[in-house]
Amino acid sequence: MSVIHAPIVTPAALITEFAWPVSRFDGLKVLDLACGSGRNGLWFLALGAQVTFIDRDLSAMSHIVHVNARKYQWDLEAEAAPSLPIEEYDIVLVFNYLHRPLLPQIAKAVKTEGLIVYETFTTQQAESGRPRNPDFLLTENELKSVFANWQPLHYFEGRLCDPQSTHSSYKAQLIARKPKT
Repeated sequence: MSVIHAPIVTPAALITEFAWPVSRFDGLKVLDLACGSGRNGLWFLALGAQVTFIDRDLSAMSHIVHVNARKYQWDLEAEAAPSLPIEEYDIVLVFNYLHRPLLPQIAKAVKTEGLIVYETFTTQQAESGRPRNPDFLLTENELKSVFANWQPLHYFEGRLCDPQSTHSSYKAQLIARKPKT
């Protein structure tokens, strides 16, 4: 029997408010990269997807037990880090994480006609809070240009306000479909 012993978590609005082009997630393979607490991947897991969670620290996910959940504690920024599998996932989720050398691997991990769902901070964020390190901040239109040959389904760049906490941040968001090769 599959069990999730977890507190109620709220996934990112980008996920819950998007009009998904599929009616069912059963059997879809999802990667939640740099997953933190896993809040975004857990949403897909609850809807029947097979979810792989990867983060350098999985302690926030120790309570997650589910037959369709795979957890890998990998530091993807380390030289000896394993490579992401190629053409493995229907959907790849990346939130609040940027490691530019990993971007080609992320793109290759998405199956043909699969989706990338990416949301992270832009350089404007440094003016109002953390992070401030430019290594972790997208430049203007950078996310769009990385996936320029993909079919964009959603793109936003600017200030986002969290209605629950009233905290705001500057981010870029992209949901795009990988083209046929």
